[in-house]
Amino acid sequence: MNLRYLRAAIAACAVFSLGASLSAEEFQLDVQQITHGPQHHFFGYIGQSLTIPWNQSGRYILALRTDFHYRMPQPDDAAEIVLIDTQNDNRVLPIETTRAWNFQQGTMFYWHPRHAETQFFFNDRDPQTGRVFTVLHDIEKRARIREYRFEGTPVANGAVSPKGDFFLAINYGRMARLRPVTGYPDAADPTAAELAPANDGIFRVDIESGQRKLLVSFQQLRDHLRDETPHCDEAAFYINHSLSNREGEFVYFYARGRVGRESMAVNVPCSIRTDGTQLTRQQFIGGHPEWDTGTVVIGALAPRQVRYDVTQQAIIGQIGTDTTFPKPGGDVALSPHADWFANGYATSGGKQNRYVLLRRSDGLTLRSPAFSRGPYTRSALRIDSAPRWNRSGNALLVPGITADGTRQLHVIRIQTK
Repeated sequence: MNLRYLRAAIAACAVFSLGASLSAEEFQLDVQQITHGPQHHFFGYIGQSLTIPWNQSGRYILALRTDFHYRMPQPDDAAEIVLIDTQNDNRVLPIETTRAWNFQQGTMFYWHPRHAETQFFFNDRDPQTGRVFTVLHDIEKRARIREYRFEGTPVANGAVSPKGDFFLAINYGRMARLRPVTGYPDAADPTAAELAPANDGIFRVDIESGQRKLLVSFQQLRDHLRDETPHCDEAAFYINHSLSNREGEFVYFYARGRVGRESMAVNVPCSIRTDGTQLTRQQFIGGHPEWDTGTVVIGALAPRQVRYDVTQQAIIGQIGTDTTFPKPGGDVALSPHADWFANGYATSGGKQNRYVLLRRSDGLTLRSPAFSRGPYTRSALRIDSAPRWNRSGNALLVPGITADGTRQLHVIRIQTK
């Protein structure tokens, strides 16, 4: 099989709804490997909240490049930040480096929504102090045009508002201790001695002014959850999956707490308005949420892929049928126009990832070939499915282990025959 270009013409498995009558034979999925060894290439985070690897025109794809992938990075292990030039035979162009990264979430890449042709965010750490911060880089100027560094608790980007006015920032040093898979090993953490510090939590950083505000502290979260949640007073709190909705009005996140070896002894989904009001405990709908439009979150209550409204605190519908998605709790992403939905999941035995793509207007469903996870099926080095849409909503960027044992990027493209 040609490893440089794997073309999989797959007959679509159609699901019919609302009386639609569509031919599955009209569609196929083309799969192309766009990076190659001997070095490793990966993007990182799931395509949640419009996390799109492509720039505005679609010419460049952001990625990290490393010489290893068999261990977590140490503080001095810099990863290269590269652009993949899709108009030049996917040529890989190194443009920057970062010391704040991991294999599951990368360095929290996000193209600036207001300048998405040339500007993107990534995280870095000061090699002298170990303090993390966020960088805004311009590829046209080939330079960092801003660094967001703060006194007190050092924090870095956890999610950019799709409106482009702010980003949510968290303490990755704390994450490195309490949830290593999503932290930056040995990053500075001045709140380490406290279980639920009042000066740490989710921060909102204004992109234009650079000012930050603590939206909700770990102390507030502990006090809010204590009455209905065991282990709150003994758990060391941290944040996972802080996601801004498309309108930039709400944040959905997981308040989590570690007790001994149990990293999620506390595991409660919450929402809060982006002005810091209306902190609300929400119903648990799986560990990999994605915002739909408005105040609706997409999640999982097996066997269903459900739609849950955070203001009503109720399930209001589902995507597909009870048999559409083998694992509704997998990594999920909604296309920019909200018309296509992708669910990525590990196959039985965990050795491969597959993807289900569903067109919401009529329920048309496409299923991908398998992508190898190699030996990286568990723990901090695992290769999760992590689908990410392009801006046109007709292609996904996904990871996989290739025949030479390297970690590489692939594009799944929806095509008509």
